[in-house]
Amino acid sequence: MRITLDNPASAPQPANAYYSQVARVELPGGGALLYLSGQVADGADLATQSRGVFETIAALLHAHGATLADVINIRTYLTDIDRLGEYGAVRREFLTGTVPTSMTFEVSRLFAPDALVEVEVVAAVGARPEV
Repeated sequence: MRITLDNPASAPQPANAYYSQVARVELPGGGALLYLSGQVADGADLATQSRGVFETIAALLHAHGATLADVINIRTYLTDIDRLGEYGAVRREFLTGTVPTSMTFEVSRLFAPDALVEVEVVAAVGARPEV
């Protein structure tokens, strides 16, 4: 099994140099699982931050030949669970079709002082064609 840790140049860079944004685990017979680190985004409100998070996730997935349709698991951390509906409305803009497995947690705070939401995902990618 081969594992590659990556910070794709084509996607927003991590907040610091102490973690990788993507762990790509190659599967026997082709294909891969992509584990994305938790993502936060700037913005004055939850909807703006949520959109930024999903845009970053989409860019990270794209760098590895995947899309949001390939997401199989999503974990969301909210600083106020009473705002789940607001976050959910934005999530539905980005995750259309069959929905992934999911967990949502309320946390007292996130690593970025102004962050209201953090999202991490796992995606399954099909085999890459021979080049």
